[in-house]
Amino acid sequence: MASQTPGLGRSLPARITSDLVGRGRTGLETAGAMMVLGVEAITIAIRDILTRRFSWSEFLLQAWFMSRVSVLPTILVAIPFGIIVSIQIGGVAGQIGAESFSGAVNGIGVLRQRAPLVTSIMIAGAVGAAITSDLGARTIREEVDALQVMGINPVQRLVAPRVAAALVVAFFLNIVVAATSIITGYTLNVGGGAVSSGTYIAAFVSFAQPTDLFLASFKALIFGFIATIVACHKGLNASGGPKGVADAVNEAVVISVIALAMVNVALTQAYVMLAPSRIA
Repeated sequence: MASQTPGLGRSLPARITSDLVGRGRTGLETAGAMMVLGVEAITIAIRDILTRRFSWSEFLLQAWFMSRVSVLPTILVAIPFGIIVSIQIGGVAGQIGAESFSGAVNGIGVLRQRAPLVTSIMIAGAVGAAITSDLGARTIREEVDALQVMGINPVQRLVAPRVAAALVVAFFLNIVVAATSIITGYTLNVGGGAVSSGTYIAAFVSFAQPTDLFLASFKALIFGFIATIVACHKGLNASGGPKGVADAVNEAVVISVIALAMVNVALTQAYVMLAPSRIA
């Protein structure tokens, strides 16, 4: 009797349900593995720094690599992003006679949302993809297995320095994006004659809060950590040769963008509840 293909005799709804359940289980397992990797990487990094065993050479190498692949693209994205938002805000403000508040809207929008958002996209797209491809190539060449055979923890040797470097790079990258976007908005609004320089700056100073900068920096650190952990996990678990590395890079970028969007919503909502906007 000919063997029957498994699942062929089941109904279509049953197969769809089984597939969704399987994907959900796999997603939960992946999320749990990433959380474990993140906790382990942070624990090892702190322990090694305190015991003076941290690989500072690898940290500096990765920090330079991340800066080299992300700074210029980030600036090139931040400038047109700031131009588009400034034009839209300036148009609406002109229609309702609120040009004097354009500085507050632009500045606060940059600090709270635009700078961390652009930073997260660059970290996930440029830095995350580079980390995944690097670790994925090491994995399929069995370099990671060789480290384990020699008694070297891959998390300590490869992941912890990358996580520490990503935190530092993301922090400063957020500052670069914020400065670029704010300068762009100021140039368009003041240079275009829509509002005077003093009015623009006064509106920003009146409504902005120091916690806005703290929120942006905190978001950048969280986004950098999440994107790096996702990239490292996918890279260390790549399989199937070069095609497997390409698939791992694609999965890492998609998962990072989705996770960062969800975390951004949660952090923004929590901030709005804990630190209401100040009225000038």
